[in-house]
Amino acid sequence: MLPASLKRYAWLSIAAALATILLKGWAWWLTGSVGLLSDALESFVNLAGAMMALAMLSLATMPADDNHAHGHGKAEYFSSAFEGFLILVAAIAIGYAAIERLLNPQPLEAVGIGLAVSVLASIINLATSRILMGVGRKYKSITLEADARHLLTDVWTSAGVILGVGLVWLTGWLWLDPVIALLVALNIVWTGWRLLQRSAAGLMDVSIPEEDLRAIEGVLEAYRRQGIDFHALRTRQAGSRAFVTLHVLVPGAWTVKQGHDWSERIEADIRRIVVNAHLTTHLEPIEDPLSLADQDLDRPAD
Repeated sequence: MLPASLKRYAWLSIAAALATILLKGWAWWLTGSVGLLSDALESFVNLAGAMMALAMLSLATMPADDNHAHGHGKAEYFSSAFEGFLILVAAIAIGYAAIERLLNPQPLEAVGIGLAVSVLASIINLATSRILMGVGRKYKSITLEADARHLLTDVWTSAGVILGVGLVWLTGWLWLDPVIALLVALNIVWTGWRLLQRSAAGLMDVSIPEEDLRAIEGVLEAYRRQGIDFHALRTRQAGSRAFVTLHVLVPGAWTVKQGHDWSERIEADIRRIVVNAHLTTHLEPIEDPLSLADQDLDRPAD
């Protein structure tokens, strides 16, 4: 289960989004740049995403109950999917504004101070994204990672907008401003699509990361050399929690306690290498042919 303290990082994201909305909105108001307007619109997406993240983190940190025996970790995927959807909506709005300005060019005003304000907003987003990414990776929170990646994308798009608006200011090429806004829209579409893909994978019980699977296989191989075998290894990721099930094949002459003791050692070794893992093992006699009949997810009827 995620620690409840992670919610304060969602509040940090909300505060950063409010600050950047005000700063970028001010920069757009000063200059009239549709590129800076696109940057400001993306900050509204940041705010909506951060508020959704707070709600889903509050749900994900709730303990398991009678109706949710596996916990509430999957709530995080709703947050990242919602943020991905909002990013796509923002891209459409940005594209519309950019095409309208491309057809009706307008001169920019007060560009110097407008760019300075936008740079300050980008610094806030960069600092916030680095904090969220570090915490998200530490606790395997897809919500905080999604928020961090979105903010980092915002930083890069802001850098492109600032550079482009500066070029418009220096060259007088008014067409460059809406073209930059269109490029921003395309860039955030890619970010939104990746978030939606990752959320869908989690809701479809995708397996844990490949490096964790290899580490588990390494543990099992060490036990195989001691005469124990395994099959039906299945894993799934649910937010920050990993679920691992496998069948442990031991000599049929062993007592229940012997088999249980070995299973406990195996589970402890796997928990040491897979953070926040829930293990379920099933003991079977290695000599019995029926032990090999349930390797698939759907066991045929006897």
